[in-house]
Amino acid sequence: MEGRCIACEERPAPPRVVVVGLASCFGCQLQVTNAEAHLVDVLGQIDLRYWQLASSDPMPEDFDVAVIEGAVTTEESENLVRALREKASTVVAIGACATTAGIPGMAAAGFLSRPVEVYGEGGVPAACGEMVSPRPVSAVVDVDCEVRCCPIDTMDFVDALQGVLHGSNKAPRSSTMCGDCKRNETECFFAQGRLCLGLVTQAGCGARCVNLGRPCNGCRGLSPDANLESARQACGRYGVPVEGFDRALEMFNQTNPALEDGRASR
Repeated sequence: MEGRCIACEERPAPPRVVVVGLASCFGCQLQVTNAEAHLVDVLGQIDLRYWQLASSDPMPEDFDVAVIEGAVTTEESENLVRALREKASTVVAIGACATTAGIPGMAAAGFLSRPVEVYGEGGVPAACGEMVSPRPVSAVVDVDCEVRCCPIDTMDFVDALQGVLHGSNKAPRSSTMCGDCKRNETECFFAQGRLCLGLVTQAGCGARCVNLGRPCNGCRGLSPDANLESARQACGRYGVPVEGFDRALEMFNQTNPALEDGRASR
């Protein structure tokens, strides 16, 4: 009788994972590959069935985890997201385009007129399909986990995936970026009369841009604790144009309903 490996028999099958790209630059998927020191270990814990960036093979019928990059901008992608949600036990949205509609979301205002501006009266190419106003994945289906920023931080993705695979009691951050700046002891841009969106942007990246001498551009999206009216008053106190603050918010928050009444919902 041949020997049996009891440990192998008892080990559960690794979760089947698919990685899908919608309207985006695919930069967040590229960021995943930058985890050279950990990528093999991470891939060893999953059964990677489909990765749109790496293979032209068709998506399998069955999977457990769907990782989605990019905004929903067509009826085809809207239907795809719904199909992914129906099949997957866990849906992970990665990057600003997937979590806030990101750069594609800047076209949300007056969207119906924009394709004509780009393609002319001849109409949108058939390959684009039926277009819809850009929106984040969470506007179409429930999302279990989000990895924010533009592009994502590689280790944030690894951390999120570990939570999906093994469970986690880590609560999502709701504070604003200003707290991270204070802990990093970096000089405030408002004191220099320069605009920075850290006072309303969701914390979690460690204020990396500010650490490099660049103001926050809000790529993590509005914090649930953000007070837009108070932020506008702060702009006035420091001589920063309020109009510039509102325009800057639109880059990564164009689809956020909180901009309608000037205050993020709690």
